[in-house]
Amino acid sequence: MAITTPKSAFFKGALDGAPFILVIVPFATLFGLLATEAGLSVFETLTFSVVVIAGAAQFTALQLMQENAPTVIVLASALAVNLRMAMYSASLTPWIGGAPLWQRALAAYLTVDQSYVVSVSQFERAPEMTVPQRMGYFFGAVFSVAPLWYLFTFLGALLGTSVPDSWALDFAIPITFLAMIAPMFRTFAHVVAAFVAIIVSIACVTVPYSLGLIIAGICGMMAGARTEVWLNTRKVQP
Repeated sequence: MAITTPKSAFFKGALDGAPFILVIVPFATLFGLLATEAGLSVFETLTFSVVVIAGAAQFTALQLMQENAPTVIVLASALAVNLRMAMYSASLTPWIGGAPLWQRALAAYLTVDQSYVVSVSQFERAPEMTVPQRMGYFFGAVFSVAPLWYLFTFLGALLGTSVPDSWALDFAIPITFLAMIAPMFRTFAHVVAAFVAIIVSIACVTVPYSLGLIIAGICGMMAGARTEVWLNTRKVQP
């Protein structure tokens, strides 16, 4: 589909983001189910998804709440998981930083893994796109993701424990993240970061309150950054 106007960019973004529907539906349903099992009401569960709109952070906070972790640990862990959004924002700024303030504010709220991955990939493939076209594409990419996240969180909360374990809805969590990160392994530094994070997360599996994941993430980012510096140094050496 050729992109000639912001409207055509919106439809192109909606088309490119549509495959994520296959995982967003069970992902959101699972969160709704687990949240009500953890003691949240339907209203509290839906509010959680609307206000936070960050699946990984929501699942992290929910798990820690079930473990009766201190509130400060719950907040710090959810914030740490969501720090990637700051990196997403920094990465998107060169592409959509010239948009009107209200559009940037709405984009900040709707910046999720799916909208970021799809949008940045498109912007890099077509750098000639105008800012209005980029904004149209971005909103198109998240057009189906956000409403379905709300809707199926609500439905999952209504269903409660009536969904049998045989449905295995929890498969959506790893599949969602694998689908998003696999295309982003474009350099050796990316692979090193992922490998180090995996090894450290396994080594820290006994750390309380799932803080081992935060430690693993930090180690992975440090390893990736150092690898990037090393590779760049080798390029400039004679």
